Amino acid sequence: MAGAENPYAEVARELRGTLFSWIRYLPSTESTNALAAPLLGSEDQYGTTFVTDYQTAGAGRKGRSWLATRGSALLMTTILPRSMPASHLWVVPFGVAICVRRALLQNGVRADMHWPNDLLVGEKKIAGILCVSRVVGERAWVAAGVGINVYRSSGESERVDPPPAFCDDVNPAIDINTLLRDVLLNYEVWHETLDMPPRIARVWERQAGLPGKRYRILKDGSPEPIDVTALSLATGGGLVVQHDDGTKETIALADARALR
Repeated sequence: MAGAENPYAEVARELRGTLFSWIRYLPSTESTNALAAPLLGSEDQYGTTFVTDYQTAGAGRKGRSWLATRGSALLMTTILPRSMPASHLWVVPFGVAICVRRALLQNGVRADMHWPNDLLVGEKKIAGILCVSRVVGERAWVAAGVGINVYRSSGESERVDPPPAFCDDVNPAIDINTLLRDVLLNYEVWHETLDMPPRIARVWERQAGLPGKRYRILKDGSPEPIDVTALSLATGGGLVVQHDDGTKETIALADARALR
């Protein structure tokens, strides 16, 4: 909606002088990723963040929907402020997860990494990440889509299976503006490390409790999930796991999903 008052204008003022100070707000939209995708590669859009109260077609990984009632979640997509090698694209969601986890911790909410693109409180999802990209030759432009459940809306969250977690379950004083600011400030600190995928991978592993974390994985086309022990991230974003019989396997991002 053109001309809508931006509730995050003060956050933009606080971020003045950083690479992430341009915040564009819409009360509702199809999805913030859909807004950002056509702008990838435009230098004048570098560092732009789209934020909305409600998405009519919010998307998750592998075509699943992202469901959030109006005003309950921080729904945002940020265009990274430069291009990067296309070979490094796989590491972006893991770097974004590090930033989101730190921002949550700064706001009193401790969350755990969950391969490949979720953050959990206990067994419940509190945040998800979905990136969109444009690739030309060996270079890529990326926008990081993030959804964080902030305020529990009475009754509505029970429609989601499995039920999600919300920040105000842990910190009743949580402020969505402060959370947005802290996510973007963490992007400011971390975005240059995307040129160092092994560093991002090792930090993500440590924060995710690898090696040794148990996962239940459902492979595409398989009728039953398998229980495995996660060992590390593979180059490309796959999960190196050990089966209970001692054999090891790398599970590719595109071939499976991790259950909770």
